[in-house]
Amino acid sequence: MEVIGEVNSLSSTLSFENEYNGVLSLIPFLFTSGSMNAMNRYVINILTKDHPGIVAGVSTAVGALDGSIVSCSQTVLHGYFTLISIVTFPKEYEPHDLAQQLLRHESIGSGYLISAAKMDNRSTFRSQGVEIDGFVITAFGDTEKGMIERFSRYAADHDINIIDLFGDQTATEFVIIGQLEVPRHFDTRVLQDDLEEIGREHGFTIKMQHRNIFVATNQIRFN
Repeated sequence: MEVIGEVNSLSSTLSFENEYNGVLSLIPFLFTSGSMNAMNRYVINILTKDHPGIVAGVSTAVGALDGSIVSCSQTVLHGYFTLISIVTFPKEYEPHDLAQQLLRHESIGSGYLISAAKMDNRSTFRSQGVEIDGFVITAFGDTEKGMIERFSRYAADHDINIIDLFGDQTATEFVIIGQLEVPRHFDTRVLQDDLEEIGREHGFTIKMQHRNIFVATNQIRFN
């Protein structure tokens, strides 16, 4: 395994974009996030079979309650659509009631699963005073055969937070792309060696890149 530091290295990772839509989940790294307003904030999750108009319907239902989507991430996996959003509202809702109001809106069709939870920053990994470094990893092997379980168990045992994960089996290989939050006190050389060993055990090649390299070479600017 190698830690990639060259400017061109990420472009090779991003070249999988056409074949692996999940890599698009790395896009939040490209933006500089601002502060979120202090209104009533909820995490809303949508699951349904993929079809045109889902985002339009959901955003219309949110707007009908005077809500604003301040952050969202959406993906389609083997014909199933999922969208997780942070939404603010001027009034407070019980999460179950909020989900039901969205579900009953005329812009939402049948076959939707909607859940909502009141957002509490105190429960997040980032808010616990843990100094972290961000890394992007890619792993390639013949088949998944326990790789995700082994890798995620290692991460959990070492307080490494997986904030995004994509995996897909093609005709020739299984690909894993993920974003990690690694406690700054953790020796990244040990992390490299351990991931390399996990990869060998499962027949995978693993590459790791520091988040700063990703941001420096790919940040989107609008000025």
